[in-house]
Amino acid sequence: AAVAPLLCAGITTYSPLRHWQAGPGKKVGVVGIGGLGHMGIKLAHAMGAHVVAFTTSEAKREAAKALGADEVVNSRNADEMAAHVKSFDFILNTVAAPHNLDDFTTLLKRDGTMTLVGAPATPHKSPEVFNLIMKRRAIAGSMIGGIPETQEMLDFCAEHGIMADIEMIRADQINEAYDRMLRGDVKYRFVIDNRTLTD
Repeated sequence: AAVAPLLCAGITTYSPLRHWQAGPGKKVGVVGIGGLGHMGIKLAHAMGAHVVAFTTSEAKREAAKALGADEVVNSRNADEMAAHVKSFDFILNTVAAPHNLDDFTTLLKRDGTMTLVGAPATPHKSPEVFNLIMKRRAIAGSMIGGIPETQEMLDFCAEHGIMADIEMIRADQINEAYDRMLRGDVKYRFVIDNRTLTD
């Protein structure tokens, strides 16, 4: 059951981490510690990158470290954010809620890239263009991967013992689980137990 979310959250985060070459010697940020973010932290850590997790919730600080983050930054804390200006090679932004992208692009080194994988229901505010131009920074998007890359991701996860953190639910708990998901009350993926499905 803990492997099932790898086919969505796993490949969605693995593909950009591989494409932008997260690994030893790279400082990688992961914005958001939810269904996508928790996989991004695990994968970037296993790839050998220095991983910094960003959250707006102090309650998630220890959880992020347990997932493999080397550092955790509260993105609402200006001092914590300022300590990382111009230091990231790559940032994986998993947050779907509209937020100020400039807060994170300023953290990128020259030639750094922030990739968006969280799909917002409403558009983000347009980023400050000079913030990108002056340091040749980039904002990119990424979705999932093809079949060969998905197999590569599954092999990588098997080699490193990586699975999604899940909560198994019964079919009759779907509405409750949906309400909890809207409140952000899930660590980190719900999986429905097929044995509880009825005709």
